[in-house]
Amino acid sequence: MRILFLTNNAISDPLITWLREREDVIVVDHKLVPDDLVKHGPDLIVSYSYRHILKPAVLDTLPGRFVNLHISMLPFNRGADPNAWSYLDDTPPGVTIHEIDEGIDTGPILLQQQVAIDEASETLASSYRRLHEAIQTLFRDHWEDLRTRSIISQPQREAGTFHASADFARLRDQLLGTEGWDVPLLTLRERHRRLIASS
Repeated sequence: MRILFLTNNAISDPLITWLREREDVIVVDHKLVPDDLVKHGPDLIVSYSYRHILKPAVLDTLPGRFVNLHISMLPFNRGADPNAWSYLDDTPPGVTIHEIDEGIDTGPILLQQQVAIDEASETLASSYRRLHEAIQTLFRDHWEDLRTRSIISQPQREAGTFHASADFARLRDQLLGTEGWDVPLLTLRERHRRLIASS
């Protein structure tokens, strides 16, 4: 099976390695265009930590063959920085594999799993790694069903939440402080609470 794997993040490397042991995998990090699909003729397109939005012209070239790996419990925290917003918005941390439609992280859900995060001991960086480990495990455990498209997808029924990259960027320096991405989650929450209280 030929897989077009869309990514801009080295966090996806272990999953790519695993997948290459089983399938013909072509990795793409540029903005996908219809000609790429014609050239490579993939059976499935997997998007994971990919920074480009797939346009309708791309999706319409091979309809029904696009899936995305997203580190949130959709419909919560669509868009950018989902790990951070699960704590800032107090929504459950988790991971979702879903079909891609013309919206941003709005496609029907294929697989989903809540992930228990101990906020008293985790940092933003360590929880990010935990979520990526969880979604890669979820993908591997269900790969046969994903590749044969035997999973019946479920529409996202709630309104959920969405954040653009600029939303976190505006708060980043104040929230991360001197610790950067290693800021403890409880500290992150407290700094956000203070920002809201002072605004």
